[in-house]
Amino acid sequence: MKDVIKKIVLAAGVKAFEKGLLPSDDFPTIEFEEPKHEGQGDISTNFAMVSASIQKMAPQKIAKILISFIETSNLIEKVEIAGPGFINFFLCNQAWHSIIKDIFDQDTKYGSSEFGKNKKVQVEFVSANPTGPLHVGHGRGAAVGDATAHILSFAGFNVEKEYYINDSGRQINTLGKSVWLRLLEQQGQKIDFPSDCYQGEYIKEFARDILSEKGNDFLEIKEENAVSECAKWAANRILNGIKQDLKDFGVEFDRWFSEQSLYDSSLVKNTIEEFKSQDIIYEKDGALWFNTEKYGDEKDRVVVRSNGVTTYFASDIAYHKDKFARGFDRIIDVWGADHHGYIQRINACIDACGQSSNNFDVILVQLVNLLRGGKPVAMSTRAGEFVTLKDIVDEVGKDAARFMFLSRSYDSKLDFDLELAKEKSNNNPVFYVQYVHARISSILQKAEDQGLIKNQDIKWQADFEMILSNLKEKEEINLIKILSLFQENVEKSAQTLHPHIIFTYLMTLSHAFHSYYNKHKVITENKEMSLGRVYLITAVKKVIRNGLVLLGVSAPERM
Repeated sequence: MKDVIKKIVLAAGVKAFEKGLLPSDDFPTIEFEEPKHEGQGDISTNFAMVSASIQKMAPQKIAKILISFIETSNLIEKVEIAGPGFINFFLCNQAWHSIIKDIFDQDTKYGSSEFGKNKKVQVEFVSANPTGPLHVGHGRGAAVGDATAHILSFAGFNVEKEYYINDSGRQINTLGKSVWLRLLEQQGQKIDFPSDCYQGEYIKEFARDILSEKGNDFLEIKEENAVSECAKWAANRILNGIKQDLKDFGVEFDRWFSEQSLYDSSLVKNTIEEFKSQDIIYEKDGALWFNTEKYGDEKDRVVVRSNGVTTYFASDIAYHKDKFARGFDRIIDVWGADHHGYIQRINACIDACGQSSNNFDVILVQLVNLLRGGKPVAMSTRAGEFVTLKDIVDEVGKDAARFMFLSRSYDSKLDFDLELAKEKSNNNPVFYVQYVHARISSILQKAEDQGLIKNQDIKWQADFEMILSNLKEKEEINLIKILSLFQENVEKSAQTLHPHIIFTYLMTLSHAFHSYYNKHKVITENKEMSLGRVYLITAVKKVIRNGLVLLGVSAPERM
C-alpha cells in the first residue's frame, strides 16, 4: 500500500512542477510510514519537509500544493497536513481489500520479494567442534542461523547454508587422548586423568564401544596410533550425533565443510605462501605472523608457531578466502558472543585477499539462561555434563524450542523457561501463535459443515469486491493493515539479519486476531458477511503459516 501512495505522491509532485507551482522536479528520497497515533491517518509522508531545501519553499506550502493534485477516490478518503508539514493519508476501507486478494493469489509466496536480487549469500552457523554433543547455546545459534537463511531466501537472496567441521588440530587430538585414557582405565590401569581432557560420561561410553568393536588387540598398538584412531572414531560418532540432533531440530545444511580438507588440499599451505610473497605474512622469532594490524586489527597475529604448528587463524584465513573463491557475494558467520574479538582479524584477512570486509557479516549470539518455573537450571560443565540441545528438544519439542530461541534479539541474553515452553496457554508464545492457525482451521471446518464453503482450501471468487465490502469493523481493517506489513517485515529482517522481527510480527498479528475473534463472530446469520470474514481469517491463517515457516516452526491444524 505504501508503494501505491508513493506513486500517487510523486505523480502529484510532477504535475505541480509542470504547472509551475514547484520550481524543481528533483525529488529526494522520501519516507512513508504508519503514523504512531490513531487519528493521524493510515500512511504518512515527510515529502514536504525533505523537499523544502530543494524547492526553496516552506514545507507547509509544499504540502498544500501537493495535496491540491491528489483527488479522493475509492482508495483515498481524505488527505490532511499535520505538524510542520507531514502529509497524512486516510484510506477507504475498500483500499485494503486488495491485500486479501494478494494473499490468496500469492499464497505460500506472500511476503516474498526480489529484495535480494538473487545475490549469492552463504550463512555458516553452529560449526561446533565434534568433541561433544550440542548444548543449549548451540541451539540458539542454530535457530538464529537457520531462520536467517530462510528469511534471506524468502527475500530474494540465493542462500547456501554451511557447517564448518573443526576436525583438525589440538581439540581433536585431545578428544582421542581422552577416549584412549578412559579405555585404558576401563582395563584396570590406574590413570591420572588430565583436567584438560574431556570429562563427560560420553567419553567413557565411547571407550567401551571402541573396545567392543575393535577387540583387545587394539590395546597392543602404539599409543600415538591408538590416540589417532580413537580421535577419528569419536569425532565421526559425535558428528553423526550432531547431524541427527540438528535434523530433529529442523536444521539441515547444504554443505558440511571439513577443516581438515583445507590441509589435505594444501589450501592452507598455498595461502600462507601467497601472503608471504606479498609480505602480508612475515617471519619473526621463528614464527610466521599475519600483518593484521595493517588492516585495522589491534595487533599482528601468529599463523604458524615457532614449532611449525599452524594456529586456528591459519585455517580460518584459507577458509574465508575459499568462501569468496566459490562465488559468494556475501558471507555471514554466526558465532557465540565470546568470539567478538575475532571479528577484526577475519576482516583483515578478507581485505588482504582482495575482497571487501563490507561483504562479511558476523551475527554474535548471546548466552541462554535456562530456567524451570522461573528458577535457574544448573548448566555447569565442570564435570563435562551440561544441558544438551537434544535434552531441550526432547522435553519441549522442536517448535517451542525454536520459537523461544527466536523470541528475542540474538544480541540480548535470553531467559528460556522450560515449563513456560510446555504450557498450553496464551502465556506461551508458540502456543499463542500456533493456536491462531489451529483455531482458524476449526472455524473453517465449521463453515464447511454449514455449507458456507466447499472445502477449507477456499479459492478466490470473482465477486470478492462485494464479499469484502462487508468488512467494515475497526478490528477487521486493523487486521488487514497488519497483514499488509508482512513483506516489509521480511525485508527489514533480511536487511538487519534479525529473525526476531518475524517473531514480533507474528505476535502482533496473533494479538490482533485474538482481539477480533473475542469481539466478533465469524460465522453469522448474514451469509455475505460470514463469507467476507471467512476470507479475512483465511488470509490471516496463510500469513501465520508463512511466518512460522520462516522460523522453522510448524503450523498445526489442531491443538
